[in-house]
Amino acid sequence: MRGAEGYRHHVAMFRLQGSKTLAVDLAGDAVKAKNGSMVAYDGRMTFKKMTGGGEGIRGMVTRRLTGEQMTVMEVSGQGTCYFADRASEINLVSLHGDTLYVESSNLLATDAGLRTGTTFTGLRGGASGNGLFTTTVEGTGQAAIMSDGAAVLLRVSPQYPLMVDPGAYIAHQGRLQQNFQAGVNFRTLMGEGSGEAFQIRFEGDGLVYVQPSERNTVGGDV
Repeated sequence: MRGAEGYRHHVAMFRLQGSKTLAVDLAGDAVKAKNGSMVAYDGRMTFKKMTGGGEGIRGMVTRRLTGEQMTVMEVSGQGTCYFADRASEINLVSLHGDTLYVESSNLLATDAGLRTGTTFTGLRGGASGNGLFTTTVEGTGQAAIMSDGAAVLLRVSPQYPLMVDPGAYIAHQGRLQQNFQAGVNFRTLMGEGSGEAFQIRFEGDGLVYVQPSERNTVGGDV
């Protein structure tokens, strides 16, 4: 069952209450969410604290390399949980055996049956040696991602590559290749940048989520 604001996977349903609150209906299954993002719940629930960045030894090694210690919680039981984070806008993403690549700070919740991990996506520049690590969500189910302002969903096709400011990037899915390009970016053109600038070039066939604001990023002036 799928509607404009909900997706049913087995007996769990993700749906939006407005644009800034996620409601998840549980009937004996579970959801994984950003720690501290639950704002209310009803029914009988159990809670378990987990560490993000991936399961198993590979996830532990990746977290050590990246320094990423994203903490998530698993909620299971019968009832409805409500999640929100700093009044961020929320988007629902459906996965059908494919992979979502998302910035860890923008991931709010996932179906507990989805697998999470971390992947290295490239270097910001040879001089700085800074790398980019992105959270991966794989399998079949639903994920909820956040944005600072209403997210824009952009289509990439083989004929039309897409350039994105790293600070505005949220997530992507599909058969896409991404590369970091040093040089002139949007702010440099407007005279607002200084130093080395970067942008992300996406090629292939897929979707890219961007937000109408820019986070601070590392590895040079972006």
